[in-house]
Amino acid sequence: MQTSFLVPAYNEAQFVARAVESVHRSARDCALRDYEIVVCDNDSTDGTAEVARAAGARVVHEPHRQIARARNAAASASSGSWLVWLDADALMTEEVLGATLSALDSGRVCGGGAQVALEGAPLDRAARCAVHGWNWIARNFRLAAGSYFFAIRDGWAETGGFNEAVYAGEEIGFSRTLKRWGRARGLHFRVLDHAVPSSARKVEQFTVWQTLRQMAVCVWPGNLGRRDRLHFWYERRGDLPVSP
Repeated sequence: MQTSFLVPAYNEAQFVARAVESVHRSARDCALRDYEIVVCDNDSTDGTAEVARAAGARVVHEPHRQIARARNAAASASSGSWLVWLDADALMTEEVLGATLSALDSGRVCGGGAQVALEGAPLDRAARCAVHGWNWIARNFRLAAGSYFFAIRDGWAETGGFNEAVYAGEEIGFSRTLKRWGRARGLHFRVLDHAVPSSARKVEQFTVWQTLRQMAVCVWPGNLGRRDRLHFWYERRGDLPVSP
């Protein structure tokens, strides 16, 4: 089975090369030869596409800036039977890839994700609690974080993939949809015991108050369909108020 690694990227010139290189390195360590890497440049302005090509990826362009569209565009441009989404600021590891390939090769898994580990300086207590909390939710409710998601191609195609009506939380929706699709076919959705390293830039860019405020904004009806209200996913620090 060919494996397609899919990397959505908006202004990721700083990180995208190391993400692509981590896939090549992990594939080599896992003796995986039949694979491709597709980076979806989500209308970047910083040379992301050029950096990705130089690192050994094929690049496609999605002009509408939306994470769900970028994920789906990369998948549409790919040819693999197994699809693996990796965020541009995350890293593939031999352990994660090996466990992913083993799950998919079993023929009993329709998709899944991995746990999250943030890189960089030691995290403060709030950030550690947030990461531990998410990993507990992921394990117990079988939900995949956006930083790492895998699926068989039929599951992605027949469910419609990531919901392009929303600008955040698309991975949660796809997790639920794919689980239902798999259950009807006797297939499981698996969250790996291994963690995918991801940059801690959100922790560095936004205060705890700003982060909590955005989580609250997400649950208000209609807000997930409005990019202008989801600064945490689409903007930088300074676009959110720092106090009530």
